[in-house]
Amino acid sequence: MSDEQNTVSPSAKAEGIPAATVIIFRNGPDGQPPEILMTVRSRNMTFAGGMAVFPGGRVDPADFALGKALSGDIEPEEAAHQIAVVRETLEETGLAIGLAGDIDAAKARTARDMLMQTEALAPVLDEFNWSLDLAQLTPFARWFPLNEKIPRVYDTRFYLANLGTGAVDIEVDQTENTRLFWVSAKGALDMAETGEIKLIFPTRRNLERLALFSSYEETRAHAQATPVKTIIPQIDTSGDKPMLRIMEDAGYPITAELLESVARG
Repeated sequence: MSDEQNTVSPSAKAEGIPAATVIIFRNGPDGQPPEILMTVRSRNMTFAGGMAVFPGGRVDPADFALGKALSGDIEPEEAAHQIAVVRETLEETGLAIGLAGDIDAAKARTARDMLMQTEALAPVLDEFNWSLDLAQLTPFARWFPLNEKIPRVYDTRFYLANLGTGAVDIEVDQTENTRLFWVSAKGALDMAETGEIKLIFPTRRNLERLALFSSYEETRAHAQATPVKTIIPQIDTSGDKPMLRIMEDAGYPITAELLESVARG
């Protein structure tokens, strides 16, 4: 790849929309590999329309404001991304992750309704006397595909979370998403091979990485031992056919795909 392809100007970096997404685990049935929660985006969405992705979305100004107001060891911008994960997960799925307090399914449903109205997490926390428990989230990856020709370029941070038993209620929001389902990482890749779901490049690479491990604990240990690097896919034209590549040292078992087969957002 040329130096030009590897150069990212400060102005280009500034154009990325801050976003956050979460890979939520639950125990697999009968000792099978753990399952993760995926959602299918509405075909009407500008970004990743019709694609199977992990829950998440952009980081809102209210998330940044709440991140700045927190006291603790987490840097405010990082806290804002984790807060966005908590907010988006509750809004998109009805699951209360990254939260502490008196929480049950009924309260989560009511909190979700309130969140849909306020579009901010802080009033919900106050109303239900909940607090943030961001230690439930583990940083996993960061993707910034600014070299790809897609309508919107998101600078997305990925996190891990675990539900354990998985005895929880989920309900699709019916606005941005049309389907929620639990599946193992390998199972999701198999679904993509048969055409049951469609995957964009980052989701496919992350599923391949997740499929390396047989439990949430193994995945989390791997994430904690692997420094999070900003992944900026590069187009490599040195071979017979153009390839889309990522760095070799970010924890991914497969780091390239034929450009012609890549699904974009």
